[in-house]
Parts: sequence; structure tokens; C-alpha cells
Amino acid sequence: MKCILIIGDGMADRPIKELNWKTPLQVATKDAIDELTRRGVCGIMDPISPGIPPGSDTAHLAIFGYDPTKVYNGRGVFEALGAGMKVLLGDVGFRCNFATVDDNMVILDRRAGRNIEGARELGEALNGIKLKDYPDVQVIFEHTTEHRCAMILRGKGLSHKVSDSDPDTAGVRIYDVKSLDDSPEAARTAALLNELTKRFHEILRKHPINFIRKTNGLPQANAVLMRGASTLPHVKPITEIYGIKALAVVPNALVKGIASFVGMDQIAVLGATGTVDTDIVAKAKATIENLSKYDFIFVHVKGSDNASHDGNIQQKIEMIEKIDKLVRYILDHVSLDETIVALTADHTTCLGTREHAGDPVPVVIAGMGVRKDGVKAFSEIDCAHGGLCRIRGADLMPILMNYLGKCQKFGE
Repeated sequence: MKCILIIGDGMADRPIKELNWKTPLQVATKDAIDELTRRGVCGIMDPISPGIPPGSDTAHLAIFGYDPTKVYNGRGVFEALGAGMKVLLGDVGFRCNFATVDDNMVILDRRAGRNIEGARELGEALNGIKLKDYPDVQVIFEHTTEHRCAMILRGKGLSHKVSDSDPDTAGVRIYDVKSLDDSPEAARTAALLNELTKRFHEILRKHPINFIRKTNGLPQANAVLMRGASTLPHVKPITEIYGIKALAVVPNALVKGIASFVGMDQIAVLGATGTVDTDIVAKAKATIENLSKYDFIFVHVKGSDNASHDGNIQQKIEMIEKIDKLVRYILDHVSLDETIVALTADHTTCLGTREHAGDPVPVVIAGMGVRKDGVKAFSEIDCAHGGLCRIRGADLMPILMNYLGKCQKFGE
């Protein structure tokens, strides 16, 4: 038996007035997803626990079977892994944004327009810089996608116990980073980051790409916001826990990093962007082409979350319909007698609030041995009547591995 797990990032939602008090999943045309639902067992899932809004990082850790309250200490290290950066024990990783600031370091745009042509070159200009007061610290900086970047600090006497420089809003100055405990390592790291903020601004505001952007009336990517300081947790990969070979079809840096961290191989898919314009069929084809070589394939689609954060109702519906095309291709190319196919979301992202919420998400599992439950449509409301009932995110992986015969008996 094989298993394919599809996650529509932020796909779940709440009923909204503009859709006559229905959710996007209830309104979208999704014949393949509903077919999968009719052939499977359904339920709703609390990624962390009821009422707790999860981040994409903690949600995926939970879905892969880990307790994020025990292993999670920040997002930055996963962004670095997802960017293909080598992360060593003791490294401190950060999630970063290119941003636009004025001469007083007041933030004008936290994303510098989001889509930044030449962002890779800007990242290269920051990679490897040396600070006079911290000659022993290596600064490793990489652009990932859109306005996003990842950074690693490598050296002795560093700590992840520091605050963010990102105030998460425009119209205020970049925050000074502060230590979050009384250790000299945290104090040293905070001071270093504040110095880096100044140096990054000096380099970026003089970069030729920003001269071009200014000439063209575009927001300059002249500052870096840093957040999510973290170090590598110590966990056993799922590939060892269950004795499986696993693959991730994921372009998004954060989720790619988490998948890599838990032991999944990675492939690059031409046209898979991690945004709303992703080539969904290319992802589906890559999944099928690699299925013979892997026991478990994880497929991630990010665009539904992007649409929710932008408050774009029509775009979210279109992304769900894109996911339906992925499911259709998979159903047309696998036998459910030989492959378990599961679909869910990592969290609810509300179009109304443009934020993550602690509402449960729908989940369906179809394949050999699954007890079909009679649910006919995939949505937050319909799936609540299914045979899986209400589960936690950490329950999903053992359920899937049980169908694959990979779970060990507990007791005699």
C-alpha cells in the first residue's frame, strides 16, 4: 500500500455573508474532491487542539505526528531548511521579510510590494557580511520566494531567546530586538541583530535594484524584518518511526523545511510556485511519477491560504477548484485498492478576518480497508457527520500508517 496526503493550506473557512453564509468549500465546484469523499471516511480535525489557532509550522508538525508544545521553539530554522540551507546544531535560524522603510526606519510596506524582481540578487548582497564587533559570527542569508527570506547565524555564544524586529504592522519603526531571558548569549544575539538591521539597510538602500525600483515607482526593498528565532529540535524522523520512504512535493520554503526536518525527500517541480499561480497539474504528475519509489507522498498547496490572507473570496474558490484538478488527476492514475488518498487543511484561514482561526478542518481518507461513512460532499459542515468524528492533528499520521500496516501493536 502507498499513501498520498494532500494539504490545502488554509483551505478551511467560516461561513461568510458574501457567499450566502456558506464557506468557500461549500460553494466551489469540486467534483473530484466530492468523489473522494463519497469513497472514503470523513471527519473534522483540530490541528493542535480545539480553539487554538495554529501556525502553518506547528500545524504541520502536529499533522506529521509531533507534539508542537514539546518540540517547537520557533519558525526560523524551518524557513532556513526549506531554502536548502544547511542547518547545524547550535545555529539560530530566522524568518525574514524584505520591507520598505523611510529614512527614520518607519515601515511603509512590510512586504516591499510582495513580488520583488531581483530579490535573489538583493539576498546575495547580504549573504556572508561580517560585523566588526562580531567577527566570529557567520551570517548566512538566502531569498526564498516573493518577499520572503531566511537567515542563519552561526557561531559561539548565540541564543534563540530574542524578540522579533518585525512589529507586524506598517506605520511604526522597526523594533529593536531584545533578549527574552537574562543570559549573556541572548543579550549578545539581540545586540548583533540590531547591528545587522542597520547594516542591511545601508547595503540595500544603495543597491542598484532599488535605484531601478525607485525610478519605476515601485516600493524599495531597503530593509529586512527578522522574526521567529529558533534552533533545531531533537526528534526522530517519521521515516524511522514508521520505516517508510517519504517524499514531499512542496515549493513553499517553510513547509518544505518541516518536511525535510521530519525525514522526507524533496523534489523541485517546474511551475510549482507556492503561490496562487502554481501549476497544480505539474504537482499531480510529479506525485504519480514518483509513487512507485515511495511509501508516502505529501503534496502541499499554498495558494488557498494566500487568498484568505488577502481577503480574496473568488481567488480562494478558484484555488479550491485547482486542488480539485490535482485530486482528479490522482484519482485517474491510482487504484484506491493500492493507494490511500487523504485530503485535509493544515488550519482554518478566515476570509473575514484574514487570519488563522482555531476552528477544526475537514478531512477525508479513501482507500482499501477504509469504512465508508456516507458523507457525500467535502466541507467543514458535511465532514463533521463522518465516521472519523473529531480527531487531533497528531492522530492523522498514525491513522494513515495503520492503513499501510506500519503501526506496531501496543501491548500483548
